[in-house]
Amino acid sequence: MDTISPAVGVDVGTQRQAVTARRRRRRPPLHLLRRWVSPVALVALWQLASSTGVLHERKLASPAQVAATAADLVQAGTLGTQTLISLQRVGLGFAIGASIGLALAIVAGLSRIGEDAIDPPMQMLRTLPHFGLVTLFIIWFGIGETPKVALIALGATFPLYLNTLGGIRGIERKTLEAAKALHLTWAQRIRHVVIPGALPQTLVGLRQSLGIAWLSLIVAETIASQSGLGYMINHAKDFLQTDVIVVGLAVYSLLGLATDAIVRHLERKALAWRS
Repeated sequence: MDTISPAVGVDVGTQRQAVTARRRRRRPPLHLLRRWVSPVALVALWQLASSTGVLHERKLASPAQVAATAADLVQAGTLGTQTLISLQRVGLGFAIGASIGLALAIVAGLSRIGEDAIDPPMQMLRTLPHFGLVTLFIIWFGIGETPKVALIALGATFPLYLNTLGGIRGIERKTLEAAKALHLTWAQRIRHVVIPGALPQTLVGLRQSLGIAWLSLIVAETIASQSGLGYMINHAKDFLQTDVIVVGLAVYSLLGLATDAIVRHLERKALAWRS
């Protein structure tokens, strides 16, 4: 009976994978096109309702008017400036909140004493409404950038804390016992066991934290703000400029989708071993 050597088998398998990958690249991304059908249909219905008078422009501007307003704001430099300010606030607040959430989750996940000390206040604080904290933050931090960044950081802390803590708790006890048997130090256990084991859940928490950070920004930019997308929306609200309001909300959503896409890309790279 003829036999095939392992090396030949590996080569054949590699070639098949390469051919499959090329075929996939050649295929039109039909699933991406299908995902755009419903949004485009909704925008078309929106425009039709506005054009026929069913939807009055004082209640909601038409897509054509929104697009024209967005072009004017971009040309004037207003939209770019306000977007950049909001991005800076979210970036700083998220960095602070994510660092705190990760650190607390590691301490609570690796130590029973740490869990008893950290988890109860975290569970209580995460249920506090943002609007209820606005007044306190103004009293504590004034009306500058500090209360805005603090509110965003607070919102970003809890999803990352909860998911990372759940990921650490989900690591099999045998894996931790094996690390102890190999006499790994505490730092080595975190690097080689805890971080890889909790990484899937941590990345989920990262996506949720970014979403909450953008939601927190909307609230934060109502605190005596004179700049940012939230300020632009609030100013437009006073003059019933629904086109400017929709432009601001659209930028919020696009920025949220962009940051989520970045994390999803990192997730695919970091968890390439998963099917």
